[in-house]
Amino acid sequence: MTTETFTPTDAAFDELLEIDAATADLLFREARSVNAFADTEVPEEKIQAAYDLVRWGPTAMNTVPLRLLVLRDPAARARLVEHMAEGNKAKTLAAPLTIVAAADTRFHEHMDVLAPYMEGARERFEAAGEEARSGTARTSSLLQVGYLIVGLRAAGLHVGPLGGFDAAAVDAEFFSKNGWRSLVVLNVGTPAEEGATRPRQTRLRYDQVTQTL
Repeated sequence: MTTETFTPTDAAFDELLEIDAATADLLFREARSVNAFADTEVPEEKIQAAYDLVRWGPTAMNTVPLRLLVLRDPAARARLVEHMAEGNKAKTLAAPLTIVAAADTRFHEHMDVLAPYMEGARERFEAAGEEARSGTARTSSLLQVGYLIVGLRAAGLHVGPLGGFDAAAVDAEFFSKNGWRSLVVLNVGTPAEEGATRPRQTRLRYDQVTQTL
């Protein structure tokens, strides 16, 4: 297990942040991807509070294409699990709440409200066709998924994001009528007392991921 994640250099940056160290820890440094959850109900109000916060995050042209399928019913959860990778099935069945984050390729239907300054945007996106809109929908929805994970943490919840599933099958199972396209499965809840997370791993430093010209 490495200890490089928390170094004196990291702490030195705290004074440059506009949030306190405890908030930074809650949202990022001590937050973990959770694999096992306690059998504790996730209040609907907390999911709503998280979304109400993160909906203000930027998206391309304010398209806001992220859509959420919130699965509480065990039968509905079982339908999802049928299309998940074997290693993700048990943990998803056991989670108190699962969200399928999806992209809406018909985001343009709301453009008159979301971007009234872009006259004719709705009509132009409609004429472009679904496949032409899919790139914008996917990119901005994935941005919003990142916001949502942090927002759920801000609401005191923990998240286990999963990408191992048959997206086409999930879309056919749940989104055949609305055309949403599934992106990520998020298990949400309170960590179990044992086996909730793996040992903390390090992250790449700023100098390892940047190139300045």
